[in-house]
Amino acid sequence: MKPTLPLSTCWNSDRHRDGYEMLAEIRDMGFEYVELSHGTKIVLVEGILRAVQEGMMKISSTHNFCPLPMGITHSGTNLFEPSVSATQEHDQWLRHTKRSIDFSARVGASAMVTHLGSVHFFWSNPVRKVKRHLRANPDLDPATDEKYRKILTKACSKLRTRMPVYWNQVRASLEEVRAYALEKGVRLGCENREKFEELPRGC
Repeated sequence: MKPTLPLSTCWNSDRHRDGYEMLAEIRDMGFEYVELSHGTKIVLVEGILRAVQEGMMKISSTHNFCPLPMGITHSGTNLFEPSVSATQEHDQWLRHTKRSIDFSARVGASAMVTHLGSVHFFWSNPVRKVKRHLRANPDLDPATDEKYRKILTKACSKLRTRMPVYWNQVRASLEEVRAYALEKGVRLGCENREKFEELPRGC
């Protein structure tokens, strides 16, 4: 089977206000598939739908939140987090995630990528010490710098200690959309890549 090689629209979505032109630019580079990124603004939707309907481009996947909520014009992977139990933010995450699933199904995407939120600290976030040390020592070797290893180990320990309540909330949030995604024929893919505190934590 020939592998699918999509290009994410995070490469060019900021430069376009017409979704058709955005996808045509990618097609002209020789790509048949794209992933619609978390930078997909509402203004791009009409052109995207036209491109899909005409068969000009195929959508392999989308990235939550896609399209972005009304009024949001910047990339928003962690705009609302499934790890947060506060009612207002959770309701926003649930509503916009289901909306993204709907859009995924509409454009024929078989998968939607989503981030899983992060561990929050009310007072002292141990990750700040890790970042401060890296900024103060830009030439250090992370594998051999003993002070860095100690700071990192301590930060990881604090993250692991605080993680369970947030991880349980993530699992509950995903369970709320699992059946909905299955009904729409959209698989959920999960990633973390923006910050040290993002879930799941492996350290």
